[in-house]
Amino acid sequence: MKAINWIDAAKSLQHKGEPHVLVTLLGCTGSTPRDQGSKMVVSTDKSYDTIGGGQLEFSVIQKARELMTDTEAKQVIQHFPLAAALAQCCGGSATVLLEYVPGCHFRVALFGAGHVAKSLVQILGGLPCKVSWIDERADQFPASYPDNITPVVAASPVDRLAELPDGSDILILTHNHQLDFELCKAALDHGGLRHIGLIGSKTKAERFAMRLDREGYGRDQIEQIVCPVGSLSVPGKLPMEVAVSIAAQLIAIENSELEKPVRRGLSWNHLKNQLGTQPGARQKGLAVTLKALKTSMDSPEASS
Repeated sequence: MKAINWIDAAKSLQHKGEPHVLVTLLGCTGSTPRDQGSKMVVSTDKSYDTIGGGQLEFSVIQKARELMTDTEAKQVIQHFPLAAALAQCCGGSATVLLEYVPGCHFRVALFGAGHVAKSLVQILGGLPCKVSWIDERADQFPASYPDNITPVVAASPVDRLAELPDGSDILILTHNHQLDFELCKAALDHGGLRHIGLIGSKTKAERFAMRLDREGYGRDQIEQIVCPVGSLSVPGKLPMEVAVSIAAQLIAIENSELEKPVRRGLSWNHLKNQLGTQPGARQKGLAVTLKALKTSMDSPEASS
């Protein structure tokens, strides 16, 4: 089997929403297994490409896995003296940048594989989300689909809903009104879902509300079900138009929960301190990197 390079690995992991760390050798002093600019990718259980192997790579992989315990993206610069700290006979040193990309927490469970669902997965396939696409009928799934879409043939879709992790968004788009209703009940019983979307008309919503009321569900619970699902700002009844409307609503929900602080990532002063303390007499790569970073980051906005 052909080895996967770091570019393909990063692309695949990003698309699947899997956590990973991109490792880059920023600078090298003396003898090192590989030179500046070498890269590798570390996932929770594998590594792709190499920065030279040996104790340096082992230590970097350990550090990368430590970063994966966090839920927020972060960047870390660390200096590794190969002889003094790692007992590697090369005798040089390496400065490494580790860029952590956390796993995707935007999870969607899509029930039903009809026309709207088939259009919707084309859109969701280009978004940073993980989608479980659930239907009883194996022959309804297309032959190919994006990497972040996982088709699930389920004899009992209701049981699958009960297993979803808290914070998931669910979309009920099946061909069977009774199944829709059972899924709605299972969604309310779950208690930890972020969004419950049900395809249908206002009349369907009213009838389902009455049935749920008769079965003992409270008004606050019933109002968690969004029906008709989708953004009212996107009109149209074609499958793709409805799909765009649903996707727009999900994007709005996802972004409404994101808070961006004024300062994000590493500040210029932090980078300058980290990079400026490394030995530089015969250093390769790092001086160029420092100059490039200063040019791009040493601005009034960065230093404020």
